[in-house]
Amino acid sequence: MTGSESPRPGTRADGSHDDDSLAELGYKPELKRTLGNFHTFAAGISYISILTGTFQLFYFGIAHGGPAYWWSWPMVFVGQLMVALCFCELAARYPVAGSVYNWSKKLGGPHIGWLGGWMMVTATMVSLSAVALAYQVTLPQISSWFQFIGDGTGKSAAENAVVLGTILITFTTLVNAFGVKLMARINSAGVAIELIAAVILIILLAAHVTRGPGVVLDTFGLGQGESLGYFGAFLTAALASAYVMYGFDTASSLGEESKDPGRNAPRAILRALIASFLIGGLILLFALLSVPDLHAKQLSVDGLQYVVLSTLGSTIGQIVLWCVVIAITVCELAVHTAGIRLAFAMARDNNLPAASLLAKVSPRFQTPVLPAVVIGLVAIGILLINVNQPQIFSVITSIAIIMIYLAYLAVTLPMLVQRLRGNWTPAKGKFSLGRFGLPVNALAVLWGFGMSLNLAWPRAAVYNATGPQHWYLRWGAFLFIGVVAIGGFTYYWFVQRKRTGVLAMHAAVAPGNGGPGSSTPTP
Repeated sequence: MTGSESPRPGTRADGSHDDDSLAELGYKPELKRTLGNFHTFAAGISYISILTGTFQLFYFGIAHGGPAYWWSWPMVFVGQLMVALCFCELAARYPVAGSVYNWSKKLGGPHIGWLGGWMMVTATMVSLSAVALAYQVTLPQISSWFQFIGDGTGKSAAENAVVLGTILITFTTLVNAFGVKLMARINSAGVAIELIAAVILIILLAAHVTRGPGVVLDTFGLGQGESLGYFGAFLTAALASAYVMYGFDTASSLGEESKDPGRNAPRAILRALIASFLIGGLILLFALLSVPDLHAKQLSVDGLQYVVLSTLGSTIGQIVLWCVVIAITVCELAVHTAGIRLAFAMARDNNLPAASLLAKVSPRFQTPVLPAVVIGLVAIGILLINVNQPQIFSVITSIAIIMIYLAYLAVTLPMLVQRLRGNWTPAKGKFSLGRFGLPVNALAVLWGFGMSLNLAWPRAAVYNATGPQHWYLRWGAFLFIGVVAIGGFTYYWFVQRKRTGVLAMHAAVAPGNGGPGSSTPTP
């Protein structure tokens, strides 16, 4: 390069190019690269959102596993770390939008890719609704002013949750529609506040410790008389941790809008997961050590909100709860962002209805606007189910988490097959597991199968917590996922399969002819 030449957009100092992986997959670059290291890290950690998850689910863990449920946190971390390490190799090799979809397509073929993407995009829309409900758990505890409907009990709580959730989803829709730079700024600022608040919360709880760490061995006698004893109770309580520690792949899903994503995305994935594990684990631990009454009924009803208010007092407690509200907001923003990139990636391959419209990038905002609006509207529609059928909604929410774990399996299992066949080669000079790749990948697959089964197990405590008992609720995971998977794949096989191929307006320019090169439809 001469002194008068300027590097083409996306070219790094070492001469390599951020868009090489896009060209290899048949795409041309369209999204603007504006995100730095902290932005990608923030996207991953805000999706996991420690304050959102721990404050929303601590009550469930303590109610079903007692203080000893704390051990599920490191257990889930180790399992998810195996998955994250596999994702790091893939993020270094293919840092593209809709990462899980594109990875499963590249590793397992177009059919596996479509099914993994379909499961993920469906789960993301349900998750968007589920996270929005967290406003109802926190805002009315800050002030009764946020209880717009009724007194916060019975049906009025569900109706108010829909109102608050709809406001939140509308906000994230607008932010995402106006471009990735605005989203990144709000998200990064929110994550910074969340991390600072989390550290301060740990310090404040540590200053009010009233018992020793031996409390994490207390099972409260749960599981007695059951066939599996406390192990069965622990597996149920472990769902409180499994529901939190996922979504780290979001850091790589923004790869087409990040600078040097092949190097930064793997780091962001690991940093997001490890930081979440350390901070979340300490919050849970010191909450158990500092709560005035470990056997208080409110602990298994209100969870960490009760711990904070009873331990730190109303003034400091409300400040912490406001930080939780910020954490919920940026978590919702990250979930919405990930869903948009996933829908865009599938539409770009002509793998969704009205694909050409969903894959269109706004020339003004340089982001796919229509997926932001469609996903937001669907999430609000799902949210409305909560008004009269809250038990069915809780079933669907649980199932959404399972579908994400299954979508992860659609990546790790084909990757393991490729390793065993000797067909997997990590990106040269970037993140690589080396000789540990095969055992780590195998453990990731075993973990994925095991936790998916644990999440789907037909427990009344999860799928039919209040009467009357219905068999279709208890077996809701198998029924719902079966309908989504079989119904969706049937549509793909008979309708979408014959249309699959990179849309001409998104196809990479074929070398030598100056024209667009698009994938041929799947036979």
